[in-house]
Amino acid sequence: MKEAKLVKKAIKGNLKAFEELLILHSERLYRTAFLYAGNREDALDIVQETSCKAYLAIGQLKNEQYFLTWLTRILIHCAYDVLKKRKKEMPVEKLVDLPSNSDHKVAESLDLMEAITLLKAQHRTAIILFYYHDLPISEIARTMNAPENTVKTYLQRGRKELKTRLGGEHDGKENVS
Repeated sequence: MKEAKLVKKAIKGNLKAFEELLILHSERLYRTAFLYAGNREDALDIVQETSCKAYLAIGQLKNEQYFLTWLTRILIHCAYDVLKKRKKEMPVEKLVDLPSNSDHKVAESLDLMEAITLLKAQHRTAIILFYYHDLPISEIARTMNAPENTVKTYLQRGRKELKTRLGGEHDGKENVS
C-alpha cells in the first residue's frame, strides 16, 4: 500500500512523504477540525497546528498502520487547545460552508452542529469519530485511548443528549439502531 510506504519514509525524516500524507488526509482533517471549531478560520488553524506538531513528532510513531489514528489524536488535542483559547461561545450566524441547498436543511445542520459543540468533550469526540468518520468502536477506542465499552457509553450518552437538545422524544426510551 502506498500510504504505508509514505509513512515509513516520513518517519525516517522525508518531508515530501509527510506532505503527501497530509494532502491525502487533508479533507478529513479539515472536516474534523471544523466540527470542533465551528468556523473556517479556527478549523484551518487547528489543521495547521496539527500538521506542525505531527511533523515534529513523526519520528515517535511506532506503528505506521496507526498513522491516521495518531494524527487524529493530535488534531483533537489541538482542537481543544484552540477552544480553550477562544473560551467564548461562537454565534451560530458565523458558521459557514455547510453543504446544503435547502434553508430547512441548513437550519437543521446548524442546530446539529451547535448541539454537538455543546456536548461534553468525550461525547463530542466519540460522536464525531463514529458518525462523521464512520470509524469502528475499536478504532475510536484506540484514538481516544479508552476502553471500547467506555466509547459505547460516550456514544449512547452523546446521542441521548443530542436527542434532548434537538427536541427528540422525551419518553425515556432510547431508540437503538
